Amino acid sequence: MNTAIWIIIVLAAVAVGYFVAAYLSKHQAQSRANVIVDEASREAEVIKEKALLKAREEEMKIVGDAERNASSRLAKVQSSEARAKQREIQLNQQQGDLNRRKKELDSRSSALEAKEQVVESRHQELDHLVREARTELERISGLSVDEAREKLVESLKDEAKTQAAGYINDIIDDAKMTATKEAKRIVIQSIQRVATETAIENSVTVFHIDNDEIKGRIIGREGRNIRALEAATGIEIIVDDTPEAIVLSGFDPVRREIARLALHQLVVDGRIHPARIEEVVAKVRRQVEEEIIETGKRTAIDLGIHGLHPELIRMVGKMKYRSSYGQNLLQHARETANLCAVMASELGLNPKKARRAGLLHDIGKVPDDEPELPHAVLGMKLAEKYKEKPEICNAIGAHHDEVEMTSLIAPIVQVCDAISGARPGVRREIVEAYIKRLNDLEQLALSYPGVIKTYAIQAGRELRVIVGADKITDEETEKLSGEIAKKIQDEMTYPGQVKITVIRETRAVAFAK
Repeated sequence: MNTAIWIIIVLAAVAVGYFVAAYLSKHQAQSRANVIVDEASREAEVIKEKALLKAREEEMKIVGDAERNASSRLAKVQSSEARAKQREIQLNQQQGDLNRRKKELDSRSSALEAKEQVVESRHQELDHLVREARTELERISGLSVDEAREKLVESLKDEAKTQAAGYINDIIDDAKMTATKEAKRIVIQSIQRVATETAIENSVTVFHIDNDEIKGRIIGREGRNIRALEAATGIEIIVDDTPEAIVLSGFDPVRREIARLALHQLVVDGRIHPARIEEVVAKVRRQVEEEIIETGKRTAIDLGIHGLHPELIRMVGKMKYRSSYGQNLLQHARETANLCAVMASELGLNPKKARRAGLLHDIGKVPDDEPELPHAVLGMKLAEKYKEKPEICNAIGAHHDEVEMTSLIAPIVQVCDAISGARPGVRREIVEAYIKRLNDLEQLALSYPGVIKTYAIQAGRELRVIVGADKITDEETEKLSGEIAKKIQDEMTYPGQVKITVIRETRAVAFAK
């Protein structure tokens, strides 16, 4: 009995302990849960505040961007409005100017119409007075107007022929006695004392190579080498089936020479690529520029000319790479300078000045830029710019009659320039210039009324002009040929003389059926 009670007591104690432990555990769990909830609440508040701050910052940023965009757009709109207002003011001013000019033109037109009416009335009065005077003169003289005109013309023709024949004979006799012999002696002696070789320049240069394999290396992959070379030199490089040759084509001889030398260095070196091409071309360009200056200095020393401006020396050197109708310009300048010195010595003038003017007379053909001026006038301006003496400048500018000659050296330079350029074989005429001259010759004759067709024959030395028989009479054909000859002489430049033949024929055509 006691054992059972103790067991019950022990079980009751265990149960009480268990309940006490359970209560304590529940209380601790409740406390821990409250702590966790509090911490979570605090973290949630912190996250919420951070989120609110970030949202406010984003909101402020968006508002600021919107305000800046609005301000810039407003400024643009205000600027556009200001420009529009300014344009409107200008248009209003222009409209006012136009209205004012229109009124002025209207008033001038009215004044002109009134003046025309007055002039017309005066013309009518003058015509009436002329008719009355003519009638009175016919009555007094007993001759009609046509008869009086014919008699007057005949008398004037006879008198003019007599006087002209006398003047012509006197002039011819005087010229033969005094001028012809001396002029021929001086010119012939000058030509005999100066001899130069003939030089022909072309617009292409042929570059010879050892074998055709080099052509592929010059062209490069997909043509990049040849494109780089053409871009660096400004010269067209033609690689075709011609064996062991490459053609360099370009109108500028200086650029062709640079391209030739650069291509030679590239082929010898063997390294051909765009970067190397640019390097070699730049180096060769400097070498050619130095050679130009050296050529100018050597030419001045050879001719005994001192004190030339360095820029004039460079221009003289550039003449080596220029040609005129196939004649090398530097050779032409040297020859002209020597001729001028000889002729000046024969005439008792200063040969040094004449030689200097002869050397510089064509520097207007080698300027760094291309102004729209005749080369003689441009050369004169360049000589004045580099402080050459006035007689030298005048001789340069007047050697093609663009300016008036004011010194005795000027006609010497003109004559010697013509002698140097007119030697047989020294020049050749370019085909394009020859064809243009023939076309200009035909178009000039076609501009006259009554002309149906024109033909330039005999290499431009004869012009056949066909006129309509129903438009021009036989007498008018003679007048037409003289007018065409005079216009060709005044407006065109041509070698020798041009014969003008005017043809007028009447054709009658019938058909038998």
